[in-house]
Amino acid sequence: MKVQRLVALLALLALLAALVVLAVWTGGGPQTGTARPNVTASDGGAAAAPGPPGPAASRSPAPGPAPGPAGAANPSRLTEVKASELPAEARETLALIATGGPYPYSRDDVSFGNFEGILPRKSPGYYKKYTVRTPGESDRGARRIVAGKTGEKYYTADHYNSFIFIIEGK
Repeated sequence: MKVQRLVALLALLALLAALVVLAVWTGGGPQTGTARPNVTASDGGAAAAPGPPGPAASRSPAPGPAPGPAGAANPSRLTEVKASELPAEARETLALIATGGPYPYSRDDVSFGNFEGILPRKSPGYYKKYTVRTPGESDRGARRIVAGKTGEKYYTADHYNSFIFIIEGK
């Protein structure tokens, strides 16, 4: 009798695990990371921290702009930031992406899986990730730019826990 209960419990746990994996895989979990981190060009390259919600850092979706000459329209519901407002190191990474490299890290220009489900869902291989140097870090740090095949780019200062859409050319 105890063995039957144990088998039933294990089957139930396996079912719950499968449901969690399915929810994460399809983006059915809660959407987080839409607040705009407090980033400015004068931050001295320090890792950006989320700022308090305000008019520019609202959790409500920002409307997507029309595509500019150097950027893509915002296909997400994420807050936007002008490229000129990003840390200097992020602007350097954007320049490297625009020229096709060479990239300073072997893990740059490789596929980003979007397992967090924060960015719009796309087919595997659609997104690529790039390191944004963090002065004083002995490793790659937490800052990245993720680029989509159609030119849209996103910045994360906290290793994919949140993203903001980059408006290029401004």
